Amino acid sequence: MIAVWVLLGLYYVLPWININGNQSVLFDLPARKFYIFGMTFWPQDFVFLALLLITAGLTLFFVTALAGRLWCGYACPQTVWTEVFVRIERWVEGDRAKRMKLDKAPWNARKIFLKSSKQALWILFALWTGFTFVGFFSPIRELAVNLVNFSLGPWETFWSLFYSFATYGNAGFLREQVCKYMCPYARFQSAMFDKDTLIISYDADRGEPRGGRRKKDDAKAKGLGDCINCTLCVQVCPTGIDIRDGLQYECIACAACIDVCDQVMDKMDYPRGLVRYTTEHSLKHKTGHVVR
Repeated sequence: MIAVWVLLGLYYVLPWININGNQSVLFDLPARKFYIFGMTFWPQDFVFLALLLITAGLTLFFVTALAGRLWCGYACPQTVWTEVFVRIERWVEGDRAKRMKLDKAPWNARKIFLKSSKQALWILFALWTGFTFVGFFSPIRELAVNLVNFSLGPWETFWSLFYSFATYGNAGFLREQVCKYMCPYARFQSAMFDKDTLIISYDADRGEPRGGRRKKDDAKAKGLGDCINCTLCVQVCPTGIDIRDGLQYECIACAACIDVCDQVMDKMDYPRGLVRYTTEHSLKHKTGHVVR
């Protein structure tokens, strides 16, 4: 959640900060000038932009090879904004059990109020997001004045509404479907993985065989591993996979399964880490390699 707040803060605050009389980050396309943290870049300086993009791409590949899908789990805009929308939904309608109960309940004044409140908050946040995005390409202070005076230009209005709608649809409804079916990164990430890449994995040696039991039961006497087969790791997974089936391309490394499994282990007085960040070599008790 800390990563979410940091990234949201950068996104929504940066356009409002002025450095040397100019917006801290402004891509002024009509004037063909980019203002980035006090520096001004002209079209002839785009070679630096190309170098920046190449460096960012290589850094992403390097980090992925070492630490897995950290980008997907903690920094991807789809993950960040989906987390915000889920938090709003949870704040308005309650936890998963309460939301399921509300969905099954007949329509009444309370249900209409809760559903309408959630949608209203989603729409407001999406509109704020779309407005801020346009503020990276048009001076945001002037944009705000025009918005208050109902004098936004046609293109500013169009792109604000377009990105608002995209945010509302992707984070509010599509959510993990974007990661599973639309994002190409999940498809080629396996090319950057090896047996020393940090991944989220289930310790089958410790967890199998699975089986339900009471806290006071002797699991070893029953021939059971530490996994009580509660399926909570599946229920909290945003992409709906079972981490116990091994590494899958749908896994975005958000660590939700780790958190919920650790809570179950605490309740059962078992050691944490049945589901954890690890490597394939570590799971097989082999020596890992950082430099490879």
